[in-house]
Amino acid sequence: MTSIAVPAPTSSNKLSWVVSDALVMAKRNIIRMSRRPDYVIFSTIQPVMFIVLFNYVFGGAIATGTANYIDFLIPGILIQTVLFGSFNTGVGLAEDLKAGMIDRYKSLPMSRSAVVAGRIIADTLNNAFQIVLMLGVAFLIGFRFHGTPIESLGVPLIALMFSVPFLWVAAAIGVTLKSAEAVQSAGFLWLFPFTFVSSAFVPVETMASWVQVLAENNPVTIVIDAVRGLTYGDPSMSAIWQSVAWSVGLTVVAAALAVDRYRRV
Repeated sequence: MTSIAVPAPTSSNKLSWVVSDALVMAKRNIIRMSRRPDYVIFSTIQPVMFIVLFNYVFGGAIATGTANYIDFLIPGILIQTVLFGSFNTGVGLAEDLKAGMIDRYKSLPMSRSAVVAGRIIADTLNNAFQIVLMLGVAFLIGFRFHGTPIESLGVPLIALMFSVPFLWVAAAIGVTLKSAEAVQSAGFLWLFPFTFVSSAFVPVETMASWVQVLAENNPVTIVIDAVRGLTYGDPSMSAIWQSVAWSVGLTVVAAALAVDRYRRV
């Protein structure tokens, strides 16, 4: 009796398999998000509240050297929102673990990394929606781009690109801690100093000298400065390339870590 040899999948077939499975998981997560009114409401209202609060409550007390504080503020708010939005990735994966969904996925003939990658794709699209929403609200209260159309387009693109590695980090935390509450607590512990010890809301030169050293070397500051330069129509190519390098480098490391942690679950 002869056996039929099954050809081993090629690299291109493996890649298409991973991509196909990841897109299926992304669709599942998007549908799930849309069916949760609390998630939809908070993901749309919170960014708007931040813009209104900082612009109208703190705007008059912060000297930025620019004619309009809203133009200084929006780049920082964009980055802050997409970074804090990464909590949802970790929380979502932790909830799936608790509900037994991850065990079900592992019993299916699908790519292991697709579960995490699908969540990342869905949350990246959600971040894109939030960025568009925030820019729309910002325009209503006086924000304006002062650069070329291409420079203006670079603002949301860089913000979205920089959000990706933080989604992967959150995914790694989610499958490691396996508790939505623990993921939220851990996220606040490292994202708060990361975000606020930066040029997000006040110029770095107004900070204490030792804090300035931390802020100037914070990748969040580098990315915000790149976005702010594009907003003002005075882009810094150095800051832009550093932003790209940080985004790509952190994504590679964080994605490898997240997939590894998921496979150990």
